[in-house]
Amino acid sequence: MEVSAHVHGLPISAQKIRLVIDEVRGKDADQALAILRFMPKKGAKFVSKLITSAIANAENNNELNRSDLYVSQIFAGEGSQMKRMKAGSRGRYKPRLKRSSHVTVILAEHELEEQ
Repeated sequence: MEVSAHVHGLPISAQKIRLVIDEVRGKDADQALAILRFMPKKGAKFVSKLITSAIANAENNNELNRSDLYVSQIFAGEGSQMKRMKAGSRGRYKPRLKRSSHVTVILAEHELEEQ
């Protein structure tokens, strides 16, 4: 059984959020939250809230056990860009791109080994 959660329009670039999600891919859900709690990056808070939401979806909607869940897949994509300008020297302007991202996490249950 797989459970997913999505977030769109995070105010952080996908490149920066990928540094965070690479650390938790394949880990147990509770272990991933513990790693993110002590990570000093801005994106760790966003990913932590997303994994917490996916765990809540699994417990409430599908009646899965929290201790059996792990981060099966997690990926980030480019979102929309806000194009802004900043005044430059000699009457020119410097373009600024304020990037955003979309993140998806898929939690799955550990397979039980039958003997």
